[in-house]
This record gives sequence, structure tokens and C-alpha cells, in this order.
Amino acid sequence: MKTKATFLVLAVTAAMLLPRLTAQEKDKLNGAKCPVAGTKAAKEDKTADYRGAKVYFCCENCPKAFAKDTAKYATKANHQLVQTGQAKQEKCPLSGKDLNKDETTDVAGVKVTFCCGDCKGTVEKAEGDKKLELVFADKPFDKAFKVEKKK
Repeated sequence: MKTKATFLVLAVTAAMLLPRLTAQEKDKLNGAKCPVAGTKAAKEDKTADYRGAKVYFCCENCPKAFAKDTAKYATKANHQLVQTGQAKQEKCPLSGKDLNKDETTDVAGVKVTFCCGDCKGTVEKAEGDKKLELVFADKPFDKAFKVEKKK
């Protein structure tokens, strides 16, 4: 009888904790999407090394596709590095100049700061993936962001 009761307590406890673990995983990834699949949620256990950090994917096939053509997915991977806190902004992605804290906008769920209203306005006027490319393509990313060293 005690064994059944212990099992029941463990089962109920596990059921209560499982949703919390899933929520914690989402919090760590800040709602990141797979850079290959695009709309599917990235998972903490599906990764590839990129720029000295980790890029997260939705399944085991996406890291393979990413490795075959990293350039194709670089913009979304760079975006994910910032979104997950692995890269920090240091300069304006358009000009490479110092940041003006009053010139900030949201780019696909990431707060991005610019040097001036002109750079901010250029990005705000862009539509869809063009907005991502202006900020997170390799050249602007290299100008503006630094990958945090792993501890």
C-alpha cells in the first residue's frame, strides 16, 4: 500500500513540475525560433556551435542543414544569439558609431539601439526580413554586436 501511495505522490509531483520545466526552457531561449525552420520553437537540447556560442534548433535535422549552408541562415542565427543573451550590442549596426539610448526600437522581439534617428528610422521603415537583414546580417552584426565569452 505504501508503495502505491509513494508512486502516486511521485507521479503527481512530476506532473506539476513538467510544465514548469518547459516554461523555464522557453524563458532561457526567450521564445527563440529555429533559424532553419523559422516558425518552430528552438529547443535547448538541439544546438550547433556558432561564433563561439550556441544556436538552438527545433530538431536534429536542422543543425545539419545549418552546417551545410551557414551563410543562408546567418541573419536568423545572429538574431538568435542576441535574443538568447549570448551576444550584446556595443555599436550601431548601420553606422558602427556609439549608441544613443534614446534611439531604440524593437526588431523581431529584440531591443536594438542606434546612434541616431536616421539609422533607427531606416530600420523602422523596412519590412519583414529586410529589417532583420539591416541589423543582424553578418556585416551589421560584426559592426555592432559582440558574442559573450562562455564561462
